[in-house]
Amino acid sequence: MTKYSIFSLIRNALSYHENWQKAWRSPDPKPAYDVVIVGGGGHGLATAYYLAKECGITNVAVIEKGWLGGGNTGRNTTIVRSNYLWDESAALYDHAIKLWETMSQDLNYNVMFSQRGLLHLAHNVHDMQEIGRRGHAIKLNGIDSEFLSPAQVKEMVPIINLNCRYPVMGALLQRRGGTARHDAVAWGYARACDAMGVDIIQNCAVTGFEIEDGTVKAVETTRGRIGAGKVGVVTAGHSSVMAEMAGFRMPLESFPLQAFVSEPLKPVIDCVIMSNAIHAYISQSDKGELVIGGSGDPYISYSQRGSFDQVEHVAGPVLELYPVFSRVRMMRQWGGITDVTVDRSPILTKTPVGNMYFNCGWGTGGFKATPGSGHVFAHSIAKGEMHPIAAPFSMDRFNTGALIDEAAAAAVAH
Repeated sequence: MTKYSIFSLIRNALSYHENWQKAWRSPDPKPAYDVVIVGGGGHGLATAYYLAKECGITNVAVIEKGWLGGGNTGRNTTIVRSNYLWDESAALYDHAIKLWETMSQDLNYNVMFSQRGLLHLAHNVHDMQEIGRRGHAIKLNGIDSEFLSPAQVKEMVPIINLNCRYPVMGALLQRRGGTARHDAVAWGYARACDAMGVDIIQNCAVTGFEIEDGTVKAVETTRGRIGAGKVGVVTAGHSSVMAEMAGFRMPLESFPLQAFVSEPLKPVIDCVIMSNAIHAYISQSDKGELVIGGSGDPYISYSQRGSFDQVEHVAGPVLELYPVFSRVRMMRQWGGITDVTVDRSPILTKTPVGNMYFNCGWGTGGFKATPGSGHVFAHSIAKGEMHPIAAPFSMDRFNTGALIDEAAAAAVAH
């Protein structure tokens, strides 16, 4: 693999950048692999990367029904944070942030991780009580958290209207939070996986699983049978479909989550701003676009399209808080399919099928967990036992009652 550097950039400039090595191969599937990862998004690619890098398992295939990163990895709002209430969530998401902080160097690929800070606004007494509870819990887990007054919020975000229909009474700030480039995350992991011998097989849809005596033996695909020593399923909104193919049920429901971006503007917001009470959040991309999102749609669907009702639901409160954007034009809109559990926490688990593992249930918060999820899931698959950080997120918790209820505590973007 060619190492990206200023020297390789200069060298390739001499040939008008026409001779760059392909970032990853497009191989035909082999008859069998030690591990098959179903799902070529960020979590699946991260799992394959850590299997190869840290667990020494390189005979791995990542199979993707469409194109690499074409699912939720390419359909999110790029937010990264770890300010979660419960101990189990805090451990998982902060583990991810620590990996985010070195990811560009580790992958030799700029994922444009920007720790620009993340604000959670409070608009009423209940909001103030919630951020107070969560802020102190976060500090007890050793995660950075600061309380801001309205004046401090105004100093940080000069364009905000503090005394609008949704008055700003305070905010919770995590300075280590921020954003990353979602496509670059998929491309960087794919390139690093390929360099270690992992096969990335696109346009390869799963049609079923070959199971003998309760243990998975192969994955049936549109490109033929692929033998598998172990199978890791990381298919986000379609995880319940995969589970049905394997003969069991997952406690999941799938909802669309919409977002949209504006035309490019000069720099005006240099942090991420979220509001639970009004279900809207906003940041500005490195290209200058305003990235805007809200809560999931209130109906079950596998649609990846946007709808006008969500634009109206989100745009109104956003314009109350930031009236300067009233004449900005929206450029595009999209939807992703989120897999949601009853306690709004993910599932990282063994399954009733031997040697089959599932990583799902991330709801609207999957992107921020990408490296941490892949890291603990890879170690769980390699060792056959769930990593200590992943263990509380087993689907057994729905039988024991040991839920990790982030439904209200995690704010709008879960």
